[in-house]
Amino acid sequence: MNTSRPREILITRSPAETREVAAGLAGSLLPGDVLALCGELGSGKTCFVQGLARALGVRGRVSSPTFTLMHEYQGRLPVFHVDLYRLFTGADLAELGLDDDALARGITVIEWADRAEGELPERALRIRFETLPGENARRITVERPAGPKRGTGPDARP
Repeated sequence: MNTSRPREILITRSPAETREVAAGLAGSLLPGDVLALCGELGSGKTCFVQGLARALGVRGRVSSPTFTLMHEYQGRLPVFHVDLYRLFTGADLAELGLDDDALARGITVIEWADRAEGELPERALRIRFETLPGENARRITVERPAGPKRGTGPDARP
């Protein structure tokens, strides 16, 4: 993670708190925003996406697309939920169509984003999940882009 980006560190102690953190972030997202999630297996990435999707008005079950690679959910903004756990190259990432203009109309959330670090837009919000001692304790580090515009839609802002 780039240390020159504005950084916020949050501690959660339950899956519900992790979903609340995501819901809090959802209100500041714009069409075209990309969230790059990194962290070990079971660290809270999918739980975070569930909270984010709910806050964006997605109804129904939100699950990790490990075997389908991408799920699209409809809410106030479309949510494109990508899981790169099984992908290993930038060529694989390109085959998903992540450069598509269609993604500019919604929020793209990428689990295991570290597997495609060189392929991600610089403007992506980078979110790292770490398991802490304790039953469900997590450290969530959010790094926001410094400078370049976020989003790609008509409401894009610095």
